[in-house]
Amino acid sequence: MTSPSKAGTALAELREDLSGDVYAPGDPGYDEARQVFNVMIDRRPAVIAQCASDADVATAVRFGRELDLKIAVRGAGHSVAGQAVNDNGLVVDLRRMHEVTVHPAAHAVRVQGGATMSHLDLATTEYGLATTGGRASTTGVGGFVLGGGTGWLDRAFGLAVDNLLGVELVTADGTALTASPEENPELFWALHGGGGNFGVATSITLRLHDLPAFSIAMLMYRPELGPEAIRTYRELIEAAPPETGGGVLYMNGPPEDFIPPELVGKLLCAALLTYAGPADRLTKLAQPLLALPHEVEIVGDMPYPQVQTMFDDPPGMRNYWSAEYLTGLPNELIDVFCARADSLPAPTVQHVVFPQGGAIASGPAEFPVPYRDAPWAVHPFAIWEDAADDERCKQWVRDVRADVRPWSTGAVYLNFIGDEGQDRVVAGLGAENTARLAAVKRQYDPDNVFRYNHNIAPG
Repeated sequence: MTSPSKAGTALAELREDLSGDVYAPGDPGYDEARQVFNVMIDRRPAVIAQCASDADVATAVRFGRELDLKIAVRGAGHSVAGQAVNDNGLVVDLRRMHEVTVHPAAHAVRVQGGATMSHLDLATTEYGLATTGGRASTTGVGGFVLGGGTGWLDRAFGLAVDNLLGVELVTADGTALTASPEENPELFWALHGGGGNFGVATSITLRLHDLPAFSIAMLMYRPELGPEAIRTYRELIEAAPPETGGGVLYMNGPPEDFIPPELVGKLLCAALLTYAGPADRLTKLAQPLLALPHEVEIVGDMPYPQVQTMFDDPPGMRNYWSAEYLTGLPNELIDVFCARADSLPAPTVQHVVFPQGGAIASGPAEFPVPYRDAPWAVHPFAIWEDAADDERCKQWVRDVRADVRPWSTGAVYLNFIGDEGQDRVVAGLGAENTARLAAVKRQYDPDNVFRYNHNIAPG
């Protein structure tokens, strides 16, 4: 055990050496610095090092190792399990490191480890370029990409890891290195889905694609029309070009201007089509959905960064999510899915099914992302306010998973789940990949310093 005097001296030196800020319990700003978006998570780190440079990250990691502190790494703090913070350990907080550098001629972008989707999308859209991002502007780029990365553009441009060109990393001994196809290639492979297991990603470089226009079609139907709307959506998307994405969800009508007052708070089935192109083409594709009786219709061009904000998690909410990846979307499954919508446990809970296919399915088969081949996925997304609803909302998510398990491939996208046990971690990496990943872990983090994640034990 580290003596109090040694710990105090080391903390004083960290405050002196770090160009960013350091927070400990009792410091002004400490409580704000330890908060994450999921208010179910209330952890009290011993030290929060808000790093401002790669050198700061190396200094913080060495400090944590010297004092034998547990180390968590925070990008945006968007993990539903609260993996960005711990109790009585060190948090390496990257949020000050959010610079985005676009190289338009090379169709590439370098993104620092604390950047969010908002930072990335606003920088690239200026050049008519984009890459696959998450479905919320507040998601951290680093954790999203290294965990696999699925979003509105994945059918067109592939998973986020399919666009990964390089990673700058600080390893468990404080060493800075680069992972790319040419440098540390086995580590580079592991970072295509292995998440934060191998070090602190101080920056990542991604391939960009031309995106001169983006458009959406969102239609909302009364719940009794949900099964027909979802079947229509299935037929449409399975025949559509890969530029088309989106999903279908049940939700309660939000208090927004586009929702008729009589439908606010009422159950609705919403079909969202996104399109990497102009609205006139999307309108033609959407005709089967437009032909069904609907209560809300929004069709038009919309800047991609604006679409990314449509499903931002409201602050101050409690969160619990999960997912199952599916062998298909037969009528029987649709009926089961729709029946579960009658029991949404809170006004802000969303019951989502979305398509894969396109460039996801045709992407590189060698990466540890075993959900690539699933054509559809169900994503129960519970967000609520009252702690008294915790067990009811979590059980509803589990019930959704149980409903669709007969059609599950067994694989899962780890960024969509919290702590669901080691079997689910293996399901998210692939059984054949797990031993190979464990060998990489043993080389770069033999002491499992970076374990606040979907953890891979050193093999």
